[in-house]
Amino acid sequence: MEMEMEIEMDIEIETINTEKRYTVITGASSGIGYATAIAFAKRNKDLIIIARRIENLESLKNKIETINPDIEVIIKVCDLSNIQSIYTLFNELRNYFIETWINNAGFGHYGSVSTQDLTKIESMLHLNIEALTILSTLYVRKYHNHSNTQLINISSRGGYTIVPNAVTYCATKFYVSAFTEGLAQELIQTNAKLRAKVLAPAATQTEFGKKANNVSEYNYDKSFAKYHSADQMAEFLLALYDSDKTVGEVDTKDFSFQLKDSHFPYSGNPAENQK
Repeated sequence: MEMEMEIEMDIEIETINTEKRYTVITGASSGIGYATAIAFAKRNKDLIIIARRIENLESLKNKIETINPDIEVIIKVCDLSNIQSIYTLFNELRNYFIETWINNAGFGHYGSVSTQDLTKIESMLHLNIEALTILSTLYVRKYHNHSNTQLINISSRGGYTIVPNAVTYCATKFYVSAFTEGLAQELIQTNAKLRAKVLAPAATQTEFGKKANNVSEYNYDKSFAKYHSADQMAEFLLALYDSDKTVGEVDTKDFSFQLKDSHFPYSGNPAENQK
């Protein structure tokens, strides 16, 4: 694609001004992304918030201004399920030094494979897998040799355990978990300065339930014995951000938050894999 080639050239030749650093959060218009933006604002982090709904982003920006008027909040409206828009977005951010990129945008689906709406499933695959992979790749290419940079991808406990009636959604999150853990190991083995991490929430009270079930109202108290708030998940994300661990996950037995090195096995030496 022409846009991809242009971006690759920019990544190779541009000099990055590191004096001012930003945290990017996709899917920032609600839920975990919204709460995470506020949490980083409280840490005096300048923000670039991305989502489709501009009114929600403007509301978030206004709220952050009341909490911390000293930081800069940049709004970017983008439909990340549109692949070409992803390249355009990244190109628009080329002049900002991004010390942390959080791929939070995504949605779920409850329902059997035999009855699932393929139009919705196509959008979910584009957003949960393709958009995350492209943005992760572009970010890694540009920032892998910059100190104190992080990529955090939001997966799910459904990215480590198959949930009944959510097979396709879990499959997308298994991809996110495996891709991010593998990327984390690749960066470590190549002595890159960038670190990749994956956050795996369990049930969290957000708009997720409504969209996954295609309903206008969703009662978390009736559906789950335990769940977290978006604010709690933002706190967990910051704990992962502060740590040297690769995985931050909610234990589904007691709903405690745990930090781990990894889940998936990694063979190690690429040469050994080719024998």
